[in-house]
Amino acid sequence: MADAFVSFAVQKLGDFLIQEINLRLSLREDMQWLRNELLFMQSFLKDAELKQCGDHRVQQWVFEINSVANDAVAILETYSFETSKRASRLKACACICRKQKKFHNVAEEIQSLKQRVMDISRKRDTYGITNINSNAGEGPSNQVRTLRRTTSYIDDDHIFVGFQDVVHTLLSELLKAEPRRRVLSVYGMGGLGKTTLARKLYTSPNIASSFLTRAWICVSQEYNTMDLLKTIIKSIQGCAKETLDLLEKMAEIDLENHLRKLLTERKYLVVVDDVWQREAWESLKRAFPDSKNGSRVIITTRKEDVAERADDRGFVHKLRFLTQGESWDLFCRKLLDVRAMVPEMESLAKDMVEKCRGLPLAIVVLSGLLSHKKGLDEWQKVKDHLWKNIIEDKSIEISNILSLSYNDLSTPLKQCFLYFGIFPEDQVLEADNIIRLWMAEGFIPRGEERMEDVAEGFLNQLIRRSLVQVTKTFWEKVTECRVHDLLHDLAIQKALEVNFFDVYDPRSHSISSLCIRHTIHSQRERYLSLDLSNLKLRSIMFFDPDFCKMCLINSSSVFQHLYVLYLEMRVDDRYFVFVPDAIGSLYHLKFLRLGGIHDLPSSIGNLKNLQTLVVNEGRHNCVLPPETADLINLRYLDALYSPPLKRLSKLTSLHVFKGIGCNQWEDIDPVDLVNLRELSMRYINIYYSLSKIRRLKNLSTLRLFCDERIVTDLYRFPSLNFLNCCEKLQKLWLKGKIEILPDLFPNSITMMVLWRSQLTKDPMPILGMLPNLRDLILQEAYNGKEIMCSDNSFRQLEFLHLYHLWNLERWHLATSAMPLIKGLAIDRCPKLKEIPERMKDVEEKLNVVDLHKHMGGFIF
Repeated sequence: MADAFVSFAVQKLGDFLIQEINLRLSLREDMQWLRNELLFMQSFLKDAELKQCGDHRVQQWVFEINSVANDAVAILETYSFETSKRASRLKACACICRKQKKFHNVAEEIQSLKQRVMDISRKRDTYGITNINSNAGEGPSNQVRTLRRTTSYIDDDHIFVGFQDVVHTLLSELLKAEPRRRVLSVYGMGGLGKTTLARKLYTSPNIASSFLTRAWICVSQEYNTMDLLKTIIKSIQGCAKETLDLLEKMAEIDLENHLRKLLTERKYLVVVDDVWQREAWESLKRAFPDSKNGSRVIITTRKEDVAERADDRGFVHKLRFLTQGESWDLFCRKLLDVRAMVPEMESLAKDMVEKCRGLPLAIVVLSGLLSHKKGLDEWQKVKDHLWKNIIEDKSIEISNILSLSYNDLSTPLKQCFLYFGIFPEDQVLEADNIIRLWMAEGFIPRGEERMEDVAEGFLNQLIRRSLVQVTKTFWEKVTECRVHDLLHDLAIQKALEVNFFDVYDPRSHSISSLCIRHTIHSQRERYLSLDLSNLKLRSIMFFDPDFCKMCLINSSSVFQHLYVLYLEMRVDDRYFVFVPDAIGSLYHLKFLRLGGIHDLPSSIGNLKNLQTLVVNEGRHNCVLPPETADLINLRYLDALYSPPLKRLSKLTSLHVFKGIGCNQWEDIDPVDLVNLRELSMRYINIYYSLSKIRRLKNLSTLRLFCDERIVTDLYRFPSLNFLNCCEKLQKLWLKGKIEILPDLFPNSITMMVLWRSQLTKDPMPILGMLPNLRDLILQEAYNGKEIMCSDNSFRQLEFLHLYHLWNLERWHLATSAMPLIKGLAIDRCPKLKEIPERMKDVEEKLNVVDLHKHMGGFIF
């Protein structure tokens, strides 16, 4: 783990020595010495990391190197920050030498680091750490880059090898015509798939249509009943200021009564996930009324007594282990290349799978690990390692498999995996959010490929290793993911061992001063009362939707080293958070996510290193100052903003631009946005031309939305003929009325959504000629009675979605049309009595997509 930090520090020191030509000779020599020593130490870290699991002294040695590297970077960043505020760099250096209060004494601090490094060097010999690292500074492997391009995500059903009957049984119990409120309890050991099973039930279309009120809470071992009650209430009522203020004033009995009243007239489904004690359920169940309307509660637990006693007349299901045949089937499904498994390897694998004793999580992680081991010898080493930790006729401890898989990761992948532990348990995470946090933290090496592509490759590899679970995909990309709670525990454990991050514990009212990343899941006010003055924090992340104070930013001396500031706060049009001018002093900030913001101060323009700016999750309007256009390193902007931003010619690094209005687009020269890959535009109407979009030479994803909040014929698309000039466009989403579909689209398009287009002419003859179209969604797109797919049309189409085509009666499909079709979803096409015979085999292979969930923040 420390290898990445040391690499970063070495790079920073090298850059600093090149840029700062006016340094005193003695200071330059000290910095050069420090850089060389860190570079030398880096070569010993591979051996140290292998040994630290069994030797806490070695673990401490690794941490000390890590600490020195971080402190070196902090010194340089403070120096750079202070000198940037002075017109003359020479004058700033002189100020440092005179030890003015506003400057760190760089020379003294570097001398202190030298002493620490010499002490570390002595300990290396004492602990017997040798130089075995031949891959220092390794970058992304070819395999990772290949995975990014070839990953095809395995359907959730594959996790339920042998469990299909369980899904059907539980669905029938949930939908049974019994008016009494019933509790369905699913129990079994960790790793059997209880939460995944519950989530599959929760998201089932039949369940969603039957239970209009649904809520999900994760209890875990340490729970707070008031917080759980608040979570359910907010999921039902929303997070308006009035609701949040009311909840803050309520005692536990008041919350219980309030929730009970909310649910009394509703048919509801609540999932209470990961219950460890009977008392947890007892403290909640009074809030779930029995209105004799068929309401249901699902409980998942590892404890049999919790399940058995949840409801005297409820339904209890013990989740079984997989049979030997099912285990082998699951293992092979998750293996990257089954064909490469020769008989000797198959024999080894069967032995290891058998020792997993039918535990799905153990099987899929083992399969992911072996997928990245080449040849019989490598598989034998895995088996030998696992066999050391088991007794005859006993199963492999799942913790051993998880740890072995973690230890097999490269240093950058270890960092990326550990980062999942920062988030609250059982939280579903946006893939884009994770990727951009990794970039801001410096986990993604720079090279010829875009950092976003390399980071996506890293995520795909963690998925392939079954260390990360996919919860949602769209347009062949992972959009949401999560980690199993056992893997979440592993990430926290490993992170604490190397001081990677620390989670604030409000019970002890303490957090490690040795960690450069702090995460706060609750009671943020108590955290802010800690003495943080001597810390050099790199990241601070608040996961508290009720958090609405930004006074912490005024303590700029505490947070001046921040790379990541993540504030998950309430987002409501009637309540806004004040952002102080001091935010502009966080010069090193690379990732900034804010919620509940009405406007940002002009000082935001000082954040020249900012890569990601997300305001209100792109869901509510905000005011961005003109200085936003000075963020020259900005790569990702997601904000519904006003007024128009001028001088966008500086944003040459921008890759993703979400939230711009059609009227604001008029003032932009697209030629300046040379790196823009994704554009999402709103408030389109007939009077604004979109033709300038054709000048975005690298555009690959385009989302265009008409404003449907105002019911008028003005809000429809102007001419779309410009689209044919977008030569690199691959993904196109058009929401709004289209008078005439263009005759020509770029041949590069692979995926398309037409939503509420209200076309009167059959679009299939035009769309069917696109040579690379693989995924097509038509929702309220066509008002006609028939569609015609002629011979040789849709040559590459794999997935077709037909939704809400209310007048469609007939579908003509030529024999040679759609030869590669794999999945078909049809929903609410009431007059379509029959589908082509050839389509009947693929109709059930594609789930209905909820387009509202993929709107990219837009809510109209």
